[in-house]
Amino acid sequence: MKLFALAILLLASLCPLSAQQPASVPKPASDQSAESPAVRPGDVDSVDHIVKAIYEVISGPAGTRDWDRLRSLFHPEARMISSGRRDGKIVARFRTADEYIKTTSEIFAKQGFFERGIHNQVEEFDHMAHVWSTYESRHNKDDAKPFVRGINSFQLYYDGSRWWVMNVYWQNEDASEPIPAKYLP
Repeated sequence: MKLFALAILLLASLCPLSAQQPASVPKPASDQSAESPAVRPGDVDSVDHIVKAIYEVISGPAGTRDWDRLRSLFHPEARMISSGRRDGKIVARFRTADEYIKTTSEIFAKQGFFERGIHNQVEEFDHMAHVWSTYESRHNKDDAKPFVRGINSFQLYYDGSRWWVMNVYWQNEDASEPIPAKYLP
């Protein structure tokens, strides 16, 4: 029995201190909004509006985007995650909104990019929402055919006064993984 008690004490001492302390309390909404640029109230008053605002801000002809508008939609801890297949392996790339801006600004400056949701499935519970949003992307607004389609998975958070994007996780359609019929209009 003494050996068992000694083993428990040893294990407890090896655990990181943070694992022994209670989880941190989330920041109040006022702290979160203080870290973000000014928001357009109509962008964050509903699930549909925040999803629409994201598509609007990333879409446009070659040139700059309103990156402060994009930042205002994202919670300071949010991530943008692209996923797909590379060299036969499934990979994911995690970025903050600022890292996304840095990696896409040069591309958007040289080439038009128009993305729109063609079908959304929304699920909500209390202050959480999840949106499966099937998208089509074009280089020119009037292109007959998209150059890529895929699915965005939006995780959204309502803080009592506005909606925030917590994560956008997406994957482009490819020959081995076509978009399932239930996610098409």
